[in-house]
Amino acid sequence: MTIPRLESLFGKMPIFAENAPGASISIADARRALTRMFAAAGLDTPALDARILVGHALGVDHAALLGAAERALDAQERERIAALATRRLAREPVARIVETKEFWGLALRVTPAVLVPRPETETLVATALAVVDRAGSRTRPLRIADLGTGSGALLLALLSELPNTYGVGTDLSTAALTVARDNAARLGLATRAAFVACDFADALADRFDLIVANPPYVASAEVTQLPPEVRDHDPLLALDGGPDGLRAYRELAADAPRLIGAGGHLILEVGAQQADKVVSLFAREQPLDVTSTPDLAGTPRALHIRPAGHA
Repeated sequence: MTIPRLESLFGKMPIFAENAPGASISIADARRALTRMFAAAGLDTPALDARILVGHALGVDHAALLGAAERALDAQERERIAALATRRLAREPVARIVETKEFWGLALRVTPAVLVPRPETETLVATALAVVDRAGSRTRPLRIADLGTGSGALLLALLSELPNTYGVGTDLSTAALTVARDNAARLGLATRAAFVACDFADALADRFDLIVANPPYVASAEVTQLPPEVRDHDPLLALDGGPDGLRAYRELAADAPRLIGAGGHLILEVGAQQADKVVSLFAREQPLDVTSTPDLAGTPRALHIRPAGHA
């Protein structure tokens, strides 16, 4: 892809149409121009995307951007911003461009090997912590597992809140596990986290107090209909849930009795319209109590599954 000069990008916006090539362009000018271009392209969060990308190109945070808003950009800075803007206009996600995504207040490194953590997945963390809080102190030692850990987002978020808890993250992708290990080390959580290459729980023998999972749940035929930020950039392994989107849940339902026993908890992310179908799959294995928690959009997102009669 040819990367245009930033002056050319700006020249497409009415506010900059009168600018002569080489005219002075400030940081604030750049943010305004990118915001307008992103909005015109139909991106969901144009101002936020512009702020993050301009800050990333300049190597500064939001406060520094505001403090230096009227500073003129030099030629190299303009080229860096132009390159990042072009990638975003091609629908590459901001998190892919900056190689970082915040999740539960943690800065996680992301690569093409892992799914970019979604805000709605934080519903699982909140649900898991509520389960822990109802049963006692967060300082008590627990054993937790994150099946299909990807970047390690769920496991590391929970470990950051549970100081004496030990966790295991599994993933079929060894490249994903490399990212998860790196994130654990960056966050100072490596001594309480282990990572195992396997399909969900295949290599796990012990029972756990708490298991979390965000499995692939998009039906195979629907993957091509996903937004380009997801379809073209997230790994297919983390998206494709088989013909009906439920393949992973069938595997997890078969393993749940041995993994949580009579006293453990399993918290799963589910897609829209899937909650009842997933509950039915698990109910075939053992009597269960199930609670559904919606995400901020009101969509049932986190299923809390435990043996019937267990608090």
